[in-house]
Amino acid sequence: MKNKLINLMVVFTILFPVSGCTDNFINERTAPYTIDSETYFNSESDYYNALVGAYDLLQSSYANVILGEIASNNTLCGGENATDVIGWQQIDDMIHTPVNSNLRDIWGYMYAGVNRTNYILEFQDKTDFEGKEIIIAETRFLRAYYYFELVKWFGPVPLKETRFQVGDETIIPRSPVEDVYALIEADLIFASNTLSYTAPQIGRATKGSAEALLGKVYLYQEKFSEAAIVLENLIQNGPYGLEVDYSSIFETQGENGLGSVFEVQYTDGQGASFDCLQCSEGNVAVGFNGIRDYTGSTFTTGFSFNVPTQDVVDEFEAGDIRKDVAILDIEAWAADTGAMFGTGFEHTGFFNRKYLPRIRSSDAQGDLRLTNPNNYRAIRFADVLLMAAEAFNRGAISDDKARLYLNRVRTRATLDDVLTSGNALRDAIYKERRVELVGEGHHFFDLVRTGRGNEIDGFSPNKHEVFPIPFEEIQFSNGNWQQNTGY
Repeated sequence: MKNKLINLMVVFTILFPVSGCTDNFINERTAPYTIDSETYFNSESDYYNALVGAYDLLQSSYANVILGEIASNNTLCGGENATDVIGWQQIDDMIHTPVNSNLRDIWGYMYAGVNRTNYILEFQDKTDFEGKEIIIAETRFLRAYYYFELVKWFGPVPLKETRFQVGDETIIPRSPVEDVYALIEADLIFASNTLSYTAPQIGRATKGSAEALLGKVYLYQEKFSEAAIVLENLIQNGPYGLEVDYSSIFETQGENGLGSVFEVQYTDGQGASFDCLQCSEGNVAVGFNGIRDYTGSTFTTGFSFNVPTQDVVDEFEAGDIRKDVAILDIEAWAADTGAMFGTGFEHTGFFNRKYLPRIRSSDAQGDLRLTNPNNYRAIRFADVLLMAAEAFNRGAISDDKARLYLNRVRTRATLDDVLTSGNALRDAIYKERRVELVGEGHHFFDLVRTGRGNEIDGFSPNKHEVFPIPFEEIQFSNGNWQQNTGY
């Protein structure tokens, strides 16, 4: 079923291409359409294929994930040298500006996702068929997912519930974050009330996906009571659990497992090159995380970006079984296995083992470093438990429940229970989120939403909580959009 969904993504991208190199997000996301409502949305298969096209942009969120780590204090940018992917280097050093092609990619790809979902929703009433409400609910989940990424990264953003058209950039304002969150909440409530916990295909959103993301959205707004209710409902009634074998979670056999609430699907069946990263059906971030000039067992070579710091390695407590799953100590690995490797810029001796390229037998096309099939575990059950713990604690609702959910995560890691309350419990939850989710792209946003951005070197309060709107978008708005403060 996974292959069916992925293969259809390839076909649909031909009909609805995405480019990272055109004028602005309005032109880029509307001009490429080669079909219109007069000749489309006439059958169930039309709606289904359009839904697959909306899922397709999730694969581009690899950029959001790797930069969510690089921007934090978990990792250094790395790479070959100080100018290798200069936009990432600037974000790592907190010297980024509105002229940054990597931030523009995030803006563009996420708005491409918004526009594809809006296209379906614009014509949701054109044709009736049994089960259409499931497609509409998944579409609204995806729109919420893309808008959440945009509001996390850029703060106030242009908001529309139908397709963006050329010229909208000069008349549609950047909506306040409260309005963006209101639409996200409405979409997720609809999705959670409509979908079931069982997906019709592996990789598609479920009631659990919608509830988990809704709880996260509430938590980001410090709506702790609302977050606690929806997350506890998911914990108590959903089909998810913590995997017994932690070491398997990020391996092929661990994909779409018991602890996977929502997962971005990748495959190595479509080629890519540096001229067209979007052509890859693989997880591009994995190759960028890879060990430079590597030869040896288990892994394959990569570009040595996103290298963990000693600081995050030291956060793991003695006996924590997660450490060796999350962090590869390359010196120790080479000594044990005889592997050979090179060192890149800002070499720390550590790599993000969760998302390193594994040896595989493959007929993948293009640059094999860019077509890795590793799924991205976007929302894990452990994350849900820790979000619930945070909501119950920070909302002063129940420290007993906060400890219960926190300690479920710690017990699997073979660690002793936390027994504290109040602020000490809050800090224990923060620390647990860091070590449980290291390498998964969440830590920067966890820091800024909880007022701890000053833990990042170079971080300027009242500026770096969000990223600049790409320069080109400001220019094309003809003065309609103002830049974020400090940029």
